[in-house]
Amino acid sequence: MSKRDYYEILGVSKSANEKEIKKAYRKLAIKYHPDKNPGDKTAEEKFKEAAEAYDVLSTPEKKQRYDQFGHAGMGGAGRGGFGGGGMNMDDIFSQFGDIFGGGGFGGFGGGSQRRRVKGSNLRIRVNLTLKDVVEGVDKKIKVRKLVLAEGVTYSTCTNCNGSGQVTRISNTILGQMQTSTTCPACNGTGKKIEKKPPGADQNGMIQKEETVEISIPAGVEDGMQMKVSGKGNAAPVNGINGDLLVVISVEEHPDLVRDSSNNLHYDKYISFSEAVLGTSTEIPTVSGKVKIKIEAGTQSGKTLRLKGKGVPSVEGYRTGDILVHINVWTPQDLTKEEKQFFEKHSDSENFTPNPKKSDKSFFDKVKEMFG
Repeated sequence: MSKRDYYEILGVSKSANEKEIKKAYRKLAIKYHPDKNPGDKTAEEKFKEAAEAYDVLSTPEKKQRYDQFGHAGMGGAGRGGFGGGGMNMDDIFSQFGDIFGGGGFGGFGGGSQRRRVKGSNLRIRVNLTLKDVVEGVDKKIKVRKLVLAEGVTYSTCTNCNGSGQVTRISNTILGQMQTSTTCPACNGTGKKIEKKPPGADQNGMIQKEETVEISIPAGVEDGMQMKVSGKGNAAPVNGINGDLLVVISVEEHPDLVRDSSNNLHYDKYISFSEAVLGTSTEIPTVSGKVKIKIEAGTQSGKTLRLKGKGVPSVEGYRTGDILVHINVWTPQDLTKEEKQFFEKHSDSENFTPNPKKSDKSFFDKVKEMFG
């Protein structure tokens, strides 16, 4: 939906607390409510926009992802997203019980208060390779879900006459008080099941397998959760589908390790002679091997950087690098002739350690890594 900043939409600062966020949303919801602005498409869009912003900023996990990744961390409706996108009017009105004190929106329009039940969410886990994470991937996943069985028919609930609510009048010291509550016979739907086929449950639902297409953006991390709106269990009568929650699980790569900066690390071991004389060697990446040159005289612990060969950030603003850590393998078992060679040159100036200022110490490298 909206690509405007959620804090800007609600007119609050990033340091706003839960109470301030709720107050700002309530003000906008009243101002742009469809019943106050009939036929006004601009007001309706602002109403939805405010609801989307509130949905994200009032949920700690979503707010944390938004603060870290922006809109890219929220995903998109239909294509699967990390929370925010894909809200419909039923999602929006379901918030009002909290915002307006538990009694629904009230005060506008009137008419039927029939309840629309939402189906339950489904949760699945999707395994990705590091290549999937770097390039992004489309997945087709089979999901078993509840759907409305063919041939189910409903009749109007006789307890509430289809309104979904029952009204009670009680006498108090202040006079008669009228209260409306959800109809216990139909749970507020206004309908009762009349006929259902064999195999359907008490609500007329059956289990069915469906293939769901999910577009997973590049840069996702292990443990992230995506939401595909409307792909969860269906609801009876006039209900709306639940959502499909997709938990990301990233398999370990045999050679490459990802860090929090989206860089990939690779340990390359070379022989003592290769370090002395220099060599060309191949380095693995997620899309195949690349050849790099190791200069003569390379010290153990030197790090070579392959720009742009790492993981793209999920918000798309930069791509990490591959950091190749050179480790010189010191021989442990030498022949008599090999030992004599090193003994002969042990006093040579060329074999005496003489680090330059450009040769960083272990502590310098640790400081750089965590800085």
